[in-house]
Amino acid sequence: MKPSPYQSLETRFARLGAVQEAAAVLHWDSAVMMPEGGAPARAEQLAALKLVGHELMNAAELPDHFAAAAAQNDLDPWQRANLVEMRRQWRHATAVPADLVAAHTRACLACEMAWRRARPANDYAAVLPALSALLALVRDVAAAKAAALGKSPYEALLDEYEPDGSVAMTDPLFERLGASLPGLIEDALAAQARRPVPLVPAGPFPIAAQRRAGERLMAALGFDFAHGRLDISLHPFCGGTPDDVRITTRYDEADFGRALMGVLHETGHALYERGLPMAWRRQPVGAARGMSLHESQSLLVEMQVCRSREFLDFAAPLLRESFGGRGPAWEAENLYRLNTRVARSLIRVVTIAPGIFDT
Repeated sequence: MKPSPYQSLETRFARLGAVQEAAAVLHWDSAVMMPEGGAPARAEQLAALKLVGHELMNAAELPDHFAAAAAQNDLDPWQRANLVEMRRQWRHATAVPADLVAAHTRACLACEMAWRRARPANDYAAVLPALSALLALVRDVAAAKAAALGKSPYEALLDEYEPDGSVAMTDPLFERLGASLPGLIEDALAAQARRPVPLVPAGPFPIAAQRRAGERLMAALGFDFAHGRLDISLHPFCGGTPDDVRITTRYDEADFGRALMGVLHETGHALYERGLPMAWRRQPVGAARGMSLHESQSLLVEMQVCRSREFLDFAAPLLRESFGGRGPAWEAENLYRLNTRVARSLIRVVTIAPGIFDT
């Protein structure tokens, strides 16, 4: 029997989803395993996958399929929602010409490799040419999408990460935060100053021990190592696919908290990815619903769960065992005060000593 227009769309988007998953694993590999000399070839591989996806989304018959699928009266609510999300992704994909898609993909990896080389020396000038080239391409992408979607360039890019997000929504939010946060941090610092300074456990903390401690706490939170793994990268992230979730962190032998809280933050991302509906794998309606929701889940796990007294009561004996810790610095109450201590910083990913959070 000939598939319905909606079924044809599902088949096409499932194929697109598999291509995107392959690209996600290649991105993980480039950050974790790939030797530097492999970067040019990897850029071509990723550009080729991007172009395959672009071709799938730019097929001439798709507008007719969308119109016919919308007229079907046999779709359930999930299928209708999926159709809406398919059309949103299609509008984004068809807005950008193929040559710009390929150029942007290559420039992303080139800029990241330049950043990796420049990072140890904090050499911003070394990364500036690649960053400038990438920024110019992003502006081209934004202009193309803005014209197609009838949005401002910023909102056209925002819609990729926060569907239907707008300046009208974000400006009032940031105004409220701008009015409340300065006073909040002053009050927190004043209250903190009246309390004893928490003790900092003395290192060094071997990387192997940090990894084992992180994996034990990941498992306690429900991370399934049959469907994911933990590795090292220059910048912590959660990637891969819902059925093969890849978490990375970076270690500091003088401070186990940096890696540990990063791991727990990324575990929050991973749990959200693993919890996406299995029945809708590789369909737009089964994907994560924007970065705000994704980040809310990682911060819920890290900040609300893993920095709580209850969690640190649970974790303290495990950490003492992992690192051979003894004395008051290793008591749960001290670890709680240490992990909820606030400090100003110009570095985005360091907001609470000694932990980090990032995506």
